[in-house]
Amino acid sequence: MSQLDLRELQSTEFPVPDELQGNLAITSLSRVYNWSRRSSMWPLLFGLACCAIEMIGTAASRFDLSRFGMEVMRGSPRQSDLMIISGTVTKKMVVPIVRLYNQMPEPKYVMAMGACASGGGPFKEGYNVVSGIDKYLPVDVYVPGCPPTPQALLYGLIALQKKIDGQSLANMDDVPWYGVGPSEPTPVPVLGPDIIDPRQMDLIRRQAEMAAQGQQFAVRELPALPAKRATPKKASSKAAAVEAQAADAADDPGNAERMERRLEALARKRARDAAKAGEAS
Repeated sequence: MSQLDLRELQSTEFPVPDELQGNLAITSLSRVYNWSRRSSMWPLLFGLACCAIEMIGTAASRFDLSRFGMEVMRGSPRQSDLMIISGTVTKKMVVPIVRLYNQMPEPKYVMAMGACASGGGPFKEGYNVVSGIDKYLPVDVYVPGCPPTPQALLYGLIALQKKIDGQSLANMDDVPWYGVGPSEPTPVPVLGPDIIDPRQMDLIRRQAEMAAQGQQFAVRELPALPAKRATPKKASSKAAAVEAQAADAADDPGNAERMERRLEALARKRARDAAKAGEAS
């Protein structure tokens, strides 16, 4: 507490004299609560792929993650409040990830680090890769990159701290863990021929019943193709080509004036050619 700067907690319309700035703070309960959480977040220590190397480098002395109070990476989800998804999320690994998230105490936050955790990355079309962890967990901050640099991860942590600073104890949407009633755990995905989200089990069951009865349960509607205009295969002259372009542009009101000027110019050219032919004869 000897290094605490009380000026960071000043959030009131009542000014504090300069001589008391270091000893007195007039603030709100939400401000103190958010300051204590943002300054002592403990990330869950686990990695998935190459982004984990950058996360480990961020915790080294060169970048000094301890400046934000996050240097204590815990090996147990029971003692963590920040999950950093660092790397490619496979369909096999998303099951323990969701289980670890459910074991973390509230308040808890999720950060998607890298392109793979955010949307699948270069392996998005792979048969065994999840196209983004946000399909199964609520993500608070996305850190782009493949992989992100330690500076990018630090910026993501600062963005998370700003999000925490904006929360209010008076708004239950900001702090749902203080709401009435128990909080429902996130359903753990089920592995099968393909990964199944338990939140869609009712829809999957209805479709399976309709398929067993021989009914059509899903119809894919293709967009209507524009009608093709019949065009001559080969124009006999430049005049015929211009007339064909005029016919194609007849449906577009914006081109009507331009095509009219071109036809007038073509008519004048024909008249000049006819006059020259008469003089030559």
